[in-house]
Amino acid sequence: MRIFLILVLVFGLIGPVAVVTLYRFVPPPMTFLMVQRMFEGRGFDRRWVPLSKISPRLVGAVVASEDAGFCRHNGFDVAAIKKAFKHNANSTRIRGGSTISQQTAKNVFLWPRRDYVRKGLEAYFTVLIELIWGKPRIMEVYLNSIEWGPGIYGAEAAAQRNFGVSAAKLSPAQAARLAVIVPKPLSWKADKPGRYVRKRSGTIAARAGVVRRQGLADCVFH
Repeated sequence: MRIFLILVLVFGLIGPVAVVTLYRFVPPPMTFLMVQRMFEGRGFDRRWVPLSKISPRLVGAVVASEDAGFCRHNGFDVAAIKKAFKHNANSTRIRGGSTISQQTAKNVFLWPRRDYVRKGLEAYFTVLIELIWGKPRIMEVYLNSIEWGPGIYGAEAAAQRNFGVSAAKLSPAQAARLAVIVPKPLSWKADKPGRYVRKRSGTIAARAGVVRRQGLADCVFH
């Protein structure tokens, strides 16, 4: 029994802390989703760049689109979770309440399928990255890891493949389009947007302006 408890302590608690600490300084490798997509034959294009080489316009756009409270919460947006829970109880269209921190924890450390075990681990890793990484590193890893199309991962690959520019040179409109397709990167296109993406991009561009003026993403650059 003692050996079992020691193993649980080492692999269940100390192990994740060690991995999260390592990824504070080195780029995380391929995620479970990336491996899955490769087996599906979707290819692989990921070009890691530091946060300093990603346009602040994209940072503002994803904050506006995915998590307006990113700089104010400690990994969990309780109000958003309650709102999503209430919506999902009365609708067949599931709405998520995950923050960018939670999405980063899931994308980097865990498998894509939804289950209670994964949600519990997601919460644990979210706490760890908030404590060990801080907001700038969370945003950097997030923007370098999320899926942005078939076999396309991270801001640099997304910018190059969709618009032929580096992530540092994205225009406000381009940044907004990329932010919009984050929830459905295999269905929506940033380079050839449909009606919904075009309309939603205008909304996100406007909200990104509010994010900039109110300093809602300032924690990323400090």
